[in-house]
This record gives sequence, structure tokens and C-alpha cells, in this order.
Amino acid sequence: MYKTENIERKLKELSLLFDISQALDQSMDIREVLAPTLQALTDHMGMSRGTLTLLNRKTGEIAIEVAHGLSPSQKRRGKYRLGEGITGKVVQTGKPAVVPRISDNPLFLDRTGARRRLKKSDISFLCVPIKIGKEVIGALSVDRLFDKSVSFEEDIRLLSTIASMVAQAVRLRQTAQEERQRLVEENLRLREELKDRFHPSNIIGNSREMQVVFDLILQVSKVDTTVLIRGESGTGKELVANAIHYHSHRADGPFIKVNCAALPETVIESELFGHEKGAFTGATAQRKGRFELASGGTIFLDEIGDLSAATQAKLLRVLQEKNFERVGGTRTIQANVRIITATNRDLEHLIKEGKFREDLYYRLNVFPIHLPPLRKRKTDILLLADHFVEKYNTLHHKTIRRISTPAIDMMMSYHWPGNVRELENCIERAVLLSKDNVIHGHHLPPTLQTAEASGTRPQNTLEEALNNVERELILDALKDSRGNMSKAAHQLGITERMMGLRVRKHRVDPKRFRTKK
Repeated sequence: MYKTENIERKLKELSLLFDISQALDQSMDIREVLAPTLQALTDHMGMSRGTLTLLNRKTGEIAIEVAHGLSPSQKRRGKYRLGEGITGKVVQTGKPAVVPRISDNPLFLDRTGARRRLKKSDISFLCVPIKIGKEVIGALSVDRLFDKSVSFEEDIRLLSTIASMVAQAVRLRQTAQEERQRLVEENLRLREELKDRFHPSNIIGNSREMQVVFDLILQVSKVDTTVLIRGESGTGKELVANAIHYHSHRADGPFIKVNCAALPETVIESELFGHEKGAFTGATAQRKGRFELASGGTIFLDEIGDLSAATQAKLLRVLQEKNFERVGGTRTIQANVRIITATNRDLEHLIKEGKFREDLYYRLNVFPIHLPPLRKRKTDILLLADHFVEKYNTLHHKTIRRISTPAIDMMMSYHWPGNVRELENCIERAVLLSKDNVIHGHHLPPTLQTAEASGTRPQNTLEEALNNVERELILDALKDSRGNMSKAAHQLGITERMMGLRVRKHRVDPKRFRTKK
């Protein structure tokens, strides 16, 4: 008979533990899963008034987090300090406690008042600590009717097992919550960093031309107007696009960048608008396009002048109707996205050649921003140079302290066809080459070198140089005409008399160019 009862008890315990483990796996909210846990205790073990209390480390207060069999007001009253009452002692010592009859133990406070109308000599109270490692975070307690035949040791063992399961669930949820909080904080930090980095004031330039650009950026950032950024390669069009996005109300949304020139014509439509599974060979799964990924944010289409005619037509529809379909799909997708485009090409000339749609041009050119080339804002060259020196000092662990006067003169006199990008590359090269913490003229690329700095000043006078060129032209003409003075004069566009004078002047013998018979 005893064995049968023992087996039944074990089966009840296993069923209880299974139900509790299932409940603990159902939700990340610990309050949602602990209420079913306490309910399961009463259903399987005949217990009542279960409570789970947690310790607040900051205040030192122990409060009921979840309760079964208590009214909301009773639950609110269930608060203890460390060492106060049975619950406070358990949390303080980390050891379980059993009160066979709560009427016989003065430490039992009945702070909730749930047993005032009950016969306390009939109520047993069991309380076990909830630990994460060696740290006690709370307690699990239950009431049950006093019964001499009940083994309190078995009940404590079961409650300790359940408390361990609860502690594991709490630890996992705390870890997940901390990780979520860390990711949220990191995301906010990165967004603030991006906002600071791409704020218009952080685009280097004090020239009048750049001040106009900054004013335009601040104006257009406040609205969702389509922007067309124009300028030569290397002027910083992407920086302007970044500044517009991160200074707008869409700053918390995605910022998707697409280089239209870098994508093959065969895949650009799929890249922009996505595709359905089986839409073409190799489309093994559904794929979202860049427009869909940019929903709620901004898409930046660089090198817009390189789009094919077919893609231009689809882009025009997105601009007009604010929707699109994936390649091979029929479902219309709304495009909640701001469009910023950029190009270094002459779109007006492309329109005349029939390579760019005129209607698309007018849709894109709603708010144009033109970035001036570096040669037209030379007052910004030294500001940019100082900025890049500081940047590459940090990146390459160098300590460049100044730029020499000859190097400054060389940079100011150069025409910078590659604009800011070329200047940055030149400064990085110079920072790497410098060995005395100074950027000298000879650290700059050969394209920037002057005749004085490179020691290549012409040795001849202008008259001597012109005579040398004239003599070479006469020799080449006589060689081509096989010594025929008339033909040579005609080739050079001069008279035969002038040809004769030049031949005598340079002491050239036309006969040596004649073919021997």
C-alpha cells in the first residue's frame, strides 16, 4: 500500500514538474508564467495560497511578485525587509523553512492578512529560497493544511526543485532582457553617432559655396521631398545624402544605399524591387528588394544616370504612384520611402540623346543640390587637409603636426580633378610617407609636384625651346615627303619661300631624306 501511494506521489510530482516546465517556456514575461506555476502547485499537491517574492537589491525590500489565493490588496501588503518574518529569514539566510503550525511560531507575521479568519493551528507554511548561483533573489512559499502523515521533507525537496526551475527561468529572462536593453542602447548610441557624424556642420567647408549647400540640406531635411544631388565624382554627394537622412524625421528608419552603376542591368530590377520564388532561373526563394528594405526610411540611388530605360520606367512609377511589384509577383507593395538620388553625369545631355527619360528627370529634380568642385572652393582645401591629417593620424597611429609651406602651395595651386576624394588619398599617402611628423612637398604625388619642388625647371629659354620644336617639325615633314621641299611646306601650312628660310636657319640638308634610285 505504501509503495502504491509513493508511486502515485512520484507520478503527481513528475506531472507537476512537466506542467511547470511547459508554463515557464511559454512566455518571456515572468509574471505571466509564474501564476500558472502556483496554480499547478495547488492542483497537483493540494496546497493553497502560494506566493513568489523577489528581492529588490536597491531598496532591500522583499515584495510579492506573483500570488495565488490572495486578493490584490493582500498581495500589496505582503512586503518584508531582509530578516523580517519567515520569508525575510529565508531570503537572508538562503535556507528553507518549515512552520508546521503557523499559530505556534511568533516569527510568522501574516503580513498579508490572508489567514486572519482561518484556524491557524490547521495551516502549515513552507518557504524555500530562489537562488541564481549563490545569490538569493527571492522565495517561493505555500500554505497547506496541517497533516501529521505529510512528509515536510518531501514537500521542501519538491518546492526547492520548482524554485530552481523558476530561478533558471528568471536568469534566462534577465539575460535576454539585459541583452535587449544593451542592443537598444547600442542602437540608440549608433544612431546618435551617425546623426552627429553626418550633421551638416560636420561636412567640412567654410566657403560661400558650401554654406549654400548647408542651407539647402537643412531646408530639405524637414520634408520628404525627392532630392537630386549633382556634382563631379569625389565631391561628397553621399555625405550630403547621409546628412539629409540623419537630420530628418526618418532618421530612426533604415538608410539603404544603391550604386546603380555597380549593378549589372540583368539584376538591378530584382535588387531594387525584389523577386518572387521561381521568377527567373536562380530565384530559389522570395527576396525583398532595396525599396522594401528601406520602408519607413530613405533609399539613396547613386549614379542614377546609369539606369537602363526599363528600370527608369519602373522607378518613375514608384515616384508617381508610391507602389511597385516584385519581379514575377502580382501583389502591389506600398513604398513608404524617401528617395534621394545623385549623379555626376549631364542628365540634360542624356535626355537629348534619348538615354534618360525627361518625365523621370522632372520627377527627380524636385529639389536639386549642386556640390561645387574642390577647385571652386579652394578656401576649404586647408580645412579638409587638416581634417584628413587628424583622421589618418588616428587610423595609422602617426603624429603629423603640420603641413610645410611648399606642400600647402602645391595643394593650393593644383586643380584637383578628383576633388575631395583625391585630396583625402593624397593626405593619407603623405601621412604614411612622413618620417619627421611634417608633410613635405615631396610626400605628395607626382601629379601635384611643381617644377621648382621637383627640380625639373626647363633649362632652355622660350626662344630656344620654340626653335627646337620648329626644327623637329621641319625634319618630320621632310622625312615624310622624302626631301621634297614643296610637299613639306604644304604639309606644314607654309609657303615654299618660308620653308627655304627655315631650312637654312636650322642648317637642314633636304637631300639626305631623298630616296636613292
